Amino acid sequence: MSATEMTPISPARMGTRPTLWTPGDWNALFGFGTNILVNMLVLTGLLQFVLKMPPEIVFGRILPAVGLMMFLSTAYYAFLGYQLAKKTGRDDVCALPSGISVPHMFVVTFVIMLPIGAATGDPVQGWEAGLVWVFFQSFILMIGGFVAPWIRKITPRAALLGTLAGVSIAFISMRPAFEIFSTPVIGLVCFAIIMVSWFGGVKYPKGIPAGLIAIAVGMIIAWGSNLFGLNYGGMSVDKVGDAFATFGFSVPLPAFDHVFHGFNYLGVILVTAIPFGIYDLVEAMDNVESAEAAGDHYPTTRVLTADGVVSLIGCLMGNPFINAVYIGHPGWKSMGGRIGYSAATGVMVIVLSWFGIIALLLALIPVVAISPILLYIGMLIGAQAFQTTPAKHAPAVVLALTPHLAAWAKLLIDNSLGLAGTSAAAIGIEKMGQVGVLYHGLEVMGGGAILVGLVLGAIGVFVVERQLVNAAAFALAGAVLTFFGFMHGESVGFAVTPAVAFAYLLVAGFLFACAKYAALEESPSAVHAEPAPAE
Repeated sequence: MSATEMTPISPARMGTRPTLWTPGDWNALFGFGTNILVNMLVLTGLLQFVLKMPPEIVFGRILPAVGLMMFLSTAYYAFLGYQLAKKTGRDDVCALPSGISVPHMFVVTFVIMLPIGAATGDPVQGWEAGLVWVFFQSFILMIGGFVAPWIRKITPRAALLGTLAGVSIAFISMRPAFEIFSTPVIGLVCFAIIMVSWFGGVKYPKGIPAGLIAIAVGMIIAWGSNLFGLNYGGMSVDKVGDAFATFGFSVPLPAFDHVFHGFNYLGVILVTAIPFGIYDLVEAMDNVESAEAAGDHYPTTRVLTADGVVSLIGCLMGNPFINAVYIGHPGWKSMGGRIGYSAATGVMVIVLSWFGIIALLLALIPVVAISPILLYIGMLIGAQAFQTTPAKHAPAVVLALTPHLAAWAKLLIDNSLGLAGTSAAAIGIEKMGQVGVLYHGLEVMGGGAILVGLVLGAIGVFVVERQLVNAAAFALAGAVLTFFGFMHGESVGFAVTPAVAFAYLLVAGFLFACAKYAALEESPSAVHAEPAPAE
């Protein structure tokens, strides 16, 4: 359903100047702003404590460039929202959320910058390699923007939103949920504050946003607990004092020479830059589809091209992290967010990153007080895949999200074994299987999870709809993508997982044969609610 179908256009309002700020924008600003804040705090921690990047690089070069990129991105999407509102005459248009791509933040850190920095003994060289990684991904996004509308047209919504639901459940919802229950005195209380307002409709006195109240209550509990020696949230005065050392004013400076030096590692970089560039392409399509399901239609080509352009600008100024349209548009819209929250978030990021305030906030606010907001977004996006698609497509949605669960489980296993100084190969994959940990299955199914989910979800939808030729076409696409390592593999190449590619090929042939020769029911039926009678 398009935005114009969901909300009739008023001829009297078409062309009028949209409202730039509404009361609901405060809710969305504190919600989305805290989401961005968490990501920036994590990003800063990775740079400082994992990559051991010099402070002058972190606070003087990278964070200012991050701020510039995110300001350009949020301002542009506010502009697109303004244009849509003016064109349609609607007053419920919500701007697309955007910011640092969180999955890529970890990938470029642990797959590119950390290994190269460790091998050379110079974290700056790792930074330079990260810049080249973003450089190539930016062009993949810009070129892919002209292909994406066609992919959206042929791919069922259940497949697009189903694979997005997998991301939201595994990589957005689970970590904050664990953080909430690790410190439940703060986490559960703040989660209740969020839930009763954003899901339950409770309005707080004087219209104070629920996100702001949750953060304030979390800070009160955390700092108050120190008076009793409980130290919930890990806050301390010493950390606040140390944070003041980062104060200062830094503007982004061109980093062309550092980008040029990073080309020395081009062979290593392309192995991950190409598949993750495609990941960005599909993720952005999913998120545009999510926004359209919530009533706001944005042009996919302009969105992807904008992501590529602002990422390239950020890269050339020293930012090794790519920009992306975020999932969560329906959440911010349901809070009342419209146009202003996006632009205001961009201004906030400029202030935080150019004046060195990030470290101070990291010392003042317990992260667990912010975690409920991320969990809320994950819940909302996971639910949307079921709520905005036909009920009979629900099995396909579940199928689409399962590869992300595999990727998430493998990540936890790898990180845990790495911390213990070993690996799955060292322990023995067969031994792990004996205790129920089917590591090889997780590895194969979780490789390129977002594409795997999209292909499996599409096959599932077309099977349910008895459109078996279309299902066969997606199975054939799965075979090609798998053969070249874009799915079910850890790297791009030839015959990366040939057995899986061949299996997809067999499935494609089987589905095509069924379409030509098998007898089909006249109309698809929904999933049975009652068990079949015993024979």
